[in-house]
Amino acid sequence: MAKVSVYNMEGKEVDSIELDDAIFNVEVNEHLVHMAVLNQLANNRQGTQKAKTRSEVRGGGRKPWRQKGTGHARQGSIRAPQWTGGGVVFAPVPRDYSMKMNKKEKRAALKSALTSRVQENKIVVVDELKMDEIKTKKFAKVMSNLKVDKALVVLADNDKNVVASAKNIPSVKTASTDTINVYDILKYNTLVLTKDAVKNIQEVYA
Repeated sequence: MAKVSVYNMEGKEVDSIELDDAIFNVEVNEHLVHMAVLNQLANNRQGTQKAKTRSEVRGGGRKPWRQKGTGHARQGSIRAPQWTGGGVVFAPVPRDYSMKMNKKEKRAALKSALTSRVQENKIVVVDELKMDEIKTKKFAKVMSNLKVDKALVVLADNDKNVVASAKNIPSVKTASTDTINVYDILKYNTLVLTKDAVKNIQEVYA
C-alpha cells in the first residue's frame, strides 16, 4: 500500500496514512480516462443552438429580378445563403450530445485518475478542514500552508463554511466524495483530501 503524509491546516506533518491499492494503485487505463472526460464534457453541453435555413427565413418567395438581360447574376431568392439576411447553409439544430458510459467503466476511470495523482505526487491529505466562520482569506492561508495553488479539495461532508470560504478563490474547487469526477481530478494540479474523505472513497469504491 502507498503511504502518504497527513498534514494539518498549518501545513505541518502530523501523521501518515496508507492508501488502498485497489483504488490508488491500479493499472492506469488511459482510454477509459479519455472516455470519461469526453463523456462529462459532452453531457454538459446544452445542445440548444439553432439557426434558420433558407426554407425557414421569412420572405424571399419572389424572384428578385428576371433570369436574363439585367447584367446581374441570376438569383432565385433574396433569402439564399449568399444574401445578407439569408438562411444559413447546414444550419445547426437542437440535438442531444450526451454519451453513455457504464458504471464499471466510470469506476475504473476514476480509480485510474486517482492512481495517476498518487504516482505524480500530486495528492495532499489533510487531517481535517474545519472553519468557524466563512472567511476566504483564512482558507487561502490554509492552501498557502499546504503549498498548493490550483487544487481540487475533496471533503467527506458538505461543510458550508469551508465550501463558502473557497468559493471566491478561482483556482480552487471543492467537492464531496460522492461528486468527484475524472475531469476535475485531472483539471486541477493538486488533489487535496481530508482523512475522512479518503476513508469514504475507500469504502465506496473498494
